[in-house]
Amino acid sequence: MLKNWKKAWLVATIAICPSVVHAEDLVIYQKWSSPAEVAALNVLKKAAEEKGIKWIDITIPHDTGSNVNLMNLVTGGQPPNVFSENNPGVYRDLTNMGLGRPLTDVFKADGALDKFPPSVVKSITVDDQIMKIPLGIHVDGMLYYNIEAAKKAGVDPAKWTSLDEMYADFDKIRKAGIVPLALGAQQWQVGYLTHALVASIGGADLFERIYGPKPDEAALDAPELRTAFEWLRKFQQAADPGSVNRDWNMTTNMVIEGQALMQIHGDWMKGEWRAAGKEAGKDFGCVQIPGAKALSVTVDAWGLLGKQSPEKDAAEVEFAKLIVDPKINAAFAAAKGSTPVRTDVDPSTLDACSRNVLDMLKDPAHQVQNPHSMVDEDWQSAIWDVAFNYWSKPDMTVDQAVSALKEQYQAILQ
Repeated sequence: MLKNWKKAWLVATIAICPSVVHAEDLVIYQKWSSPAEVAALNVLKKAAEEKGIKWIDITIPHDTGSNVNLMNLVTGGQPPNVFSENNPGVYRDLTNMGLGRPLTDVFKADGALDKFPPSVVKSITVDDQIMKIPLGIHVDGMLYYNIEAAKKAGVDPAKWTSLDEMYADFDKIRKAGIVPLALGAQQWQVGYLTHALVASIGGADLFERIYGPKPDEAALDAPELRTAFEWLRKFQQAADPGSVNRDWNMTTNMVIEGQALMQIHGDWMKGEWRAAGKEAGKDFGCVQIPGAKALSVTVDAWGLLGKQSPEKDAAEVEFAKLIVDPKINAAFAAAKGSTPVRTDVDPSTLDACSRNVLDMLKDPAHQVQNPHSMVDEDWQSAIWDVAFNYWSKPDMTVDQAVSALKEQYQAILQ
């Protein structure tokens, strides 16, 4: 069966100091492979090495199309000790199998829990227990822009207070020879843009009614949802011809090079800017979607396997604690392009964008969880299908899109 897996293995062999308490191998299953992601992983590997933990890496990049997931490994008898997973249903399945590993007491005891923003706590909680280790924070719908291109076009994205104000400047930007908004027309990118717009336009209440654990069919008739689809159409019509199936990082590169003014996407974009040697506040700016009522927040998270030997469990716990250590987490975030998961990190270690994100997340009412952390997976996939079909078919109306969502709701959730 292994021959069907697209995988990469990295085994780190270390010399163990006699004073180290936990000298254990930990098998780490994760999905990252881009240069910024690997750099961030190396921060954690180094910290684990210093604790005497041997990191055995299983990498199956999320963009390979492989269908190998955590439960394949568990049911196949080769479960990892630490695994990349956000879906709460997986943690429930593991708990029902006797393999769940709650972390509530661990993070309470070391004081980390009180330092997590509300969106982080919500994202890592499953059925009233902390089940996940938070690694980094990303806002799903941030607007990153090229400062030099903005000056050339005579616009200031930081001063836009609404999507209408932003859109009104598109002609001015085009006259400067710059694409106003860089977009990558892949299904998942359109899906992320859709839920970012629903949060921004409809606020936390509508977002929870559509993307929460118990979706409300009546929310599909909300005028704000129609407005979100109307903006999807405007953005689709404003996209450049090369947007079709363009990867997100190639789209970001258009903005870095000044071919486009801005991109609305997850703020993992920052990793690409930093890898290009660009500095936040000097070369690029980052603001929330103009006029946003709420932000959808992704919290990269890993879990631990329960029912292990006392020695293995102790190493897992030590690993969890080092990930959320403020210094280690800040270094990880700097490499990844994310924002640290703690509010008590040294401000001098943060760039302008991370300071901006942490400031926005001080308001619990202004943030919602990424759908992957709470919604039924089939319903989430159905929304992506409808949004992408709507994007790909310029003659498809908002009424038809809403009707398609209702049909999917009836088929999946009734």
